[in-house]
Amino acid sequence: MAWTLTLNIMTRQSIYGIALLAIALASCNGSKTTERTERERRAQLQLIRVSEPTNGAMFTLGESFNLRLRTINDSIAADSIVLSLNNNRIGQLDGLTHQVETENLSLGSHLIRATAWHNGERQTASVGFKLKANQPPKQLSYRVVNTYPHDIDAYTQGLFYYNGHLIESTGQKGQSTLRRVEIETGKVIQSVNLERQYFGEGATIINDEIYQITWTSRKGFVYDPKTFNLIRTFDYPTQGWGLTTVGDQLVMSDGSNILYYLEPKSFAEIKRVEVYDHRGAVNQLNELEYINGKIYANIYLTDKIVIINPESGMVEAEVDFSNLLPQADKHRNIDVFNGIAWDKKNDRLFVTGKNWPKLFEVKIY
Repeated sequence: MAWTLTLNIMTRQSIYGIALLAIALASCNGSKTTERTERERRAQLQLIRVSEPTNGAMFTLGESFNLRLRTINDSIAADSIVLSLNNNRIGQLDGLTHQVETENLSLGSHLIRATAWHNGERQTASVGFKLKANQPPKQLSYRVVNTYPHDIDAYTQGLFYYNGHLIESTGQKGQSTLRRVEIETGKVIQSVNLERQYFGEGATIINDEIYQITWTSRKGFVYDPKTFNLIRTFDYPTQGWGLTTVGDQLVMSDGSNILYYLEPKSFAEIKRVEVYDHRGAVNQLNELEYINGKIYANIYLTDKIVIINPESGMVEAEVDFSNLLPQADKHRNIDVFNGIAWDKKNDRLFVTGKNWPKLFEVKIY
């Protein structure tokens, strides 16, 4: 009898639980259905689209242009249209055109959104545009102050000056190193090898720690600057090319026209700066060095260094080093110009190239 009573109680509890579960599932499904219906209704609402400019259009900094919208369905008029630029509200649009002023905008990519409202529902049309520099970079010259030996087996990827020596990061899988180099002789006085799967790239020092990145492995290394002992590793979501510091932040290039500003401890991205000259985006940004308030960058596969405003991304000047390495010093394994190091205390600028037999101290003017 007790067994029968217990069974009846359990049966009633089970039925009650199943009923609650069914109600919850029905409520959840009903909620999802409502949400889906709401999204579908909004997706079907078509009020406006952008007719000008075309998506990705390029303008010159300071140039104004007209944003033109057009209605999609003559039988449904928008109650209002609100414009925003880069998520900043411009205001309500009177009509279907608006003149966009670019004088106070940054170089690079921007996004305009036009949100049209009708009976409490909205539809958004958007268009992207880009801004290039409004003046060409200055063309600077250079002279060679001193010439020093350089290891022709060093596939130079990163270079910086530290405590009287050059710290050099070299590339190629199975040959990548971090090394301390004596400037006057080119002698490698300290070195650590990367594991064979890594292709070494840019390097710099901040907070008394050396940072070295790799090309496609998305893995970086932090070393003690005296012993070269590995302190920790870090990851990042793009390719690694060049590396330098601006203030208390790291700045990395990835072969595009973007400079990534990063927090050193976490390597988290703080912001991006897009690099442009008067022609458009300046891609292939490679080795980086911060010198007197500007970022100097090698342009990969060229003999050119561009000098970049670190805040606006504008290329303010450039230097062509095409004739730097004498023809007599070129050999069959010679590779491209790459490597910039700055001795701030002694006002010395060093440049070299991948597998170059010489390091040059130069003066830019």
